[in-house]
Amino acid sequence: MPGLVIVGAGAGLGAAVAARFAREGLPVAAIARSRAVHEVAAAVRTRTSGQVLALRADSADRTALHAALDAAVDAHGVPDVLVYNAAIIQPDRPGELSTQQHLDAWSVNVLGAMDAATHLAPQMTRNGGGTVIITGGMPRPLSRSTSLSLGKAGVRALTRILDQEYGPFGVHVATVTVDCAIVPGTDADPELIAEHYWALHRQPRAQWQHEIVHAASAPA
Repeated sequence: MPGLVIVGAGAGLGAAVAARFAREGLPVAAIARSRAVHEVAAAVRTRTSGQVLALRADSADRTALHAALDAAVDAHGVPDVLVYNAAIIQPDRPGELSTQQHLDAWSVNVLGAMDAATHLAPQMTRNGGGTVIITGGMPRPLSRSTSLSLGKAGVRALTRILDQEYGPFGVHVATVTVDCAIVPGTDADPELIAEHYWALHRQPRAQWQHEIVHAASAPA
């Protein structure tokens, strides 16, 4: 049965999103560049009794990313949902990073999302549609987080571009903008934020939203 592919399946929000979909009976393919993805997948399986496949790939490596996405399709079929949650989150101010460091951040924060979406969305359209959700943030750019602010602005633009490209063919493209620091046990708990991803996936086409903002008392 087709399910969820999540790129950037870390122990925080990524695991919470994977578990939210797994609880609904959807098989999950979790992709991350770290070996810890296997631990995340095992934890989600334990929490939900769901079917979770762990795959390793660097989202900035198009060949490796496409290979992992193809492996997910081979295992579970063309997914109903793609979530792109990978990001380079680092403190940096204007002028501190080299050109290459900015390009490295942009490759993960924006281009990886485009590569994942453009690889799977055409397959979704042939299956009648699907959902692509990119984790966003930084609705207000901050000089102390320059590369991330630029990346999340790119995500906002990319969401609109992908909607223009695939929305008419039944693919719901949206972003969950996390406007807070994610802190378990608060109103910025990853489990609460994960609900937005499920809600977006379940929206009827006539009610599609293209952005949900999660703000909480803990500022980003």
